[in-house]
Amino acid sequence: MKNFLVHNDDVKHKMLESINMSSIEDLFKQIPQRARMDNLELGNALSEMEVQKRIKSLAKKNKTDYISFLGGGTYNKFIPACISQVANRFEFLTAYTPYQPEISQGTLQVMYEFQTMICRITGMDISNATMYDAASACAEAILMAVRISKKNKVLVSNKLNPEYIDVIKTYCHSNEIELNLFEKLPAETSDYACVLVQNPDFYGEITEISKPDCLLAVCVDISSLGILEPPAQADIVVGDIQTLGIPMNFGGPHAGFIACRERFMRQIPGRLAGRTVDADGNPAYCLTIQTREQHIKREKATSNICSNQALMGLCATLYLTVTGEKGFRQASYLSAKRAHDLSHKLAEKGIKTLNKQFYNEFVIEVDDSDKFLSKLKSNGIIGGLKIDKNKILVAATEMNTEEEIQDYIEAV
Repeated sequence: MKNFLVHNDDVKHKMLESINMSSIEDLFKQIPQRARMDNLELGNALSEMEVQKRIKSLAKKNKTDYISFLGGGTYNKFIPACISQVANRFEFLTAYTPYQPEISQGTLQVMYEFQTMICRITGMDISNATMYDAASACAEAILMAVRISKKNKVLVSNKLNPEYIDVIKTYCHSNEIELNLFEKLPAETSDYACVLVQNPDFYGEITEISKPDCLLAVCVDISSLGILEPPAQADIVVGDIQTLGIPMNFGGPHAGFIACRERFMRQIPGRLAGRTVDADGNPAYCLTIQTREQHIKREKATSNICSNQALMGLCATLYLTVTGEKGFRQASYLSAKRAHDLSHKLAEKGIKTLNKQFYNEFVIEVDDSDKFLSKLKSNGIIGGLKIDKNKILVAATEMNTEEEIQDYIEAV
């Protein structure tokens, strides 16, 4: 690797020319002037005590007491208090995840248990120890399918989360993969590396998935599998784990996962933890099947991912451990019940639900989305995610009580 050299004016000019720009200022023309900052306008230095008071006063400006019916990929779920107590222990809360088996048995065991739980929930044979998020998991599933099939065309449902599609487009463009979005699956799919669908889809609709004549990748809402059957036809299953003990946190951080059939395990990206026995016959944990770029030549690696969201994976593992199978299913059932209750009550007020069948998220049709949501917000309720001028995506979880649902109905 060449040493980094600061760009001189000549190099900067050539770089700008290559993208048809005449100056660096042209790069930022799309940013309105009102959004730019001439200088930081920092005040005078403050003492530690004064900084604490200042930060607290700024934090109070955040409106955090709204009743939330937001969805679209991030959900308000119940999180047992013990999760943060364990996850915030200094052994886990580190700047970088330790993997050395000599000193990291706790972390490695958590990764192994996480993988086991994901496999049990999804019905897959093997899982990795988390991805950055569901978007990158979807994109890596496509790269995985391309490597396996030796084909460079993929089919992706246009009802996938739009943010996931944007990430997929970037990955496909960089890897010269032909991306085809579809609304209805074509009859002939044998020329493609894989078909990627989301179920329930971004709009909450649960659909029957038929096996195509190529690999099938399914993006799932992991919490829905408490009451829905796992995608048995799938070759690869991906998703987000935010609903497993991870707060909404104004949109992040999240973590994803990718699981697959055993025959594809050497193509799965990210970290894999395995269990074995040490010299004394005691259980021991270590990273296994290490075909990531950190360990072998980059051009021979299955993926350039060389890390994972271990802390988020820990939260998910703790959540599933604490709630257990019964609690996991109960949370899924309550989420579905609350959403269907809200849909029925809205129908009684003449507000139509567009979904035929859904889990805990559905689309409603209104006269004016902005006015509808604004009215709810004035009553302390975030009523959903605007899709267009007449459609709103509404989600409910076990956190939405019957009283909150009634408040929603009374406010519209």
